[in-house]
Amino acid sequence: MTRPLILAAMLALTALALPALEGCEKQVKAPLDTGVCWHAVTKDGKLVFNQLSTHEASIETCAASLEAMRLRFLGLGGTVEELTGAYQGQFLFLEKEGVFTSQSLKGARYLMLVRTGGGQLAKLGAQPVAP
Repeated sequence: MTRPLILAAMLALTALALPALEGCEKQVKAPLDTGVCWHAVTKDGKLVFNQLSTHEASIETCAASLEAMRLRFLGLGGTVEELTGAYQGQFLFLEKEGVFTSQSLKGARYLMLVRTGGGQLAKLGAQPVAP
C-alpha cells in the first residue's frame, strides 16, 4: 500500500519541479560592446547578432540606425516591419508603436521611443499635445 503512495508522491514532485527547470534555460545575452549597434536575427533556431554600426553615442542613435535599416529594406521591397536589435547589453524591439527596450529577450519591455503621426520616432513627451 505504501509503494503506490510513494510512487504517486514522486510523480507529483516531478510534475511540480518541471516548470522550475524551464527557468534554468540558458538566457540569451545582448552583446556588451561599447558603442556598437547590433541587429539580431534568428538563424537555425538561434539568435545571431550582426554588427550594424559602431561609434553610436546612445541607445537612441542605435534605434535610429535600426529604423534606417528597416526603411532601406522596405524601400528595396522587403516586408519586415518589426526588428530586434541590441546596444550595450540592452535589447531593442522596433515595433509599430515605437521602440521598446528590455534587459532580456523575453523579459518585460519598456517604451523608449514612440512613433509620431507621420511614423517618425520621438522621445516620450517630445511632441506637443494638440489643443
